Amino acid sequence: MKLNFEKGGGLIPVIVQDYETGKVLMLGFMNEEAYKKTLETGRVCFYSRTRNKLWIKGETSGHFLEVKEIYVDCDNDTLLVKVKPHGPVCHEGYESCFYRRLNSKGNWEIIEEKQFQPEEVYGKST
Repeated sequence: MKLNFEKGGGLIPVIVQDYETGKVLMLGFMNEEAYKKTLETGRVCFYSRTRNKLWIKGETSGHFLEVKEIYVDCDNDTLLVKVKPHGPVCHEGYESCFYRRLNSKGNWEIIEEKQFQPEEVYGKST
């Protein structure tokens, strides 16, 4: 079976989920090179659309994602990667990038506590 990178212009979406809790942590994108690097290293590697380069999650923060299992959808164009996170995943300092929820009044509310201050980890405001 071959992943379908062509459908998304060379990229496939990657849903990242905590292996133990099932919590969805983030969404990223991989090109074929990032996918191969993920398999080689056992750490999730993405393709940054804004920086146009590969990046291993945690290369700056140390909060890398250890691959436990990889699933593919029925169209071979989306991955679900179950991971053991080594620290918070969100660059804003939260455990998950999905730290806001739409409440019954139609407002977004923060539902997680910040785990770190981004300026202290990345050296600048995010």
